[in-house]
Amino acid sequence: MSRRRQRGSITISYFCLQTILNMIFIERPETNPFFNIAAEEFVLKHFEEDVLMLWQSEPSVIVGKHQNTLNEVNLDFIRDNHIPVIRRISGGGTVFHDLGNLNYTLISTGSNRERLIDFHKFTEPVKAFLNTLGIHSEFEGKNNLSIQGKKFSGNSAHVFKKRVMHHGTILFNTKLDQLEKSSLPDKADIQDKAVQSIRATVGNIAEHLSDEYTISQFRSAFKNFLLDYFSITEIRSFSPSDHSGIHKLIDEKYKQWEWNYGYSPAYIFQNEVDGISVKLSVKNGIINGVEIDGELENKSLLKEKLVGTAHHPKMIVEVLKSVYPKRNSGLLLKLLAL
Repeated sequence: MSRRRQRGSITISYFCLQTILNMIFIERPETNPFFNIAAEEFVLKHFEEDVLMLWQSEPSVIVGKHQNTLNEVNLDFIRDNHIPVIRRISGGGTVFHDLGNLNYTLISTGSNRERLIDFHKFTEPVKAFLNTLGIHSEFEGKNNLSIQGKKFSGNSAHVFKKRVMHHGTILFNTKLDQLEKSSLPDKADIQDKAVQSIRATVGNIAEHLSDEYTISQFRSAFKNFLLDYFSITEIRSFSPSDHSGIHKLIDEKYKQWEWNYGYSPAYIFQNEVDGISVKLSVKNGIINGVEIDGELENKSLLKEKLVGTAHHPKMIVEVLKSVYPKRNSGLLLKLLAL
């Protein structure tokens, strides 16, 4: 069932859901990406109410649950620019966050009769709000929103028991050059069955608004629109207990290499540098098979030491130091770990 109302020449379509009742809005001033990603999981699993949140993060790359991080990010760029990589609990592709991007999260409880994941339904509020600004947007593909053919919103979802978390990005004035560079993977050959990001032409909403319109104004207006859209009357902030639970989740999961990198599906990593080629078999982030071809001293010892080591630059460096204590390991590091 839906209801429609007119605002001047703009028609806004509302959907009415039996599940989205007594929704609360949680104020989210935090910009730490680890906190923000962990907060979503915490609210999904520990709150009983339906919840709506708007939030922004400092520069970060957020990979989908079933992706191979190495196949999605430019490690050199993110290391040089101190951009963290964080795996989220929802599927889908890799996205870039910065303070020019606004994220929205909608968590609701359904019943056995309902289809919990419905991207058309959950992106409708975004389209409706943009209509009030005179901007026409379209649903594209499986879970994207675009304006004049340029994607500005990618969406994903995660189901926990009878609750669903739907969330999405809204590119307002994101630094698109950083978005492109951070998510452009290096040239090594990685073979896996992980979910691959679908590259798309992206654009900012700010391109369609006056120069004076800021993301703070956009966020405030969107918030007020959503409060009315969902008839929300209760606005909360996280309690000290909530903060404690979220930080525990950060420490135990979201800042751990095992989650952000090691959780990747099994893969084969192949690379060649200066006539030396390598093939690594990796499972749960740990190297379990090594093949090296080309002229290289202590090759057997290197292969032996690599097996059982995490496929991560820091761990590879330690192995190289033990095998080649007097040699600059930069070239071999590039060969073995991007």
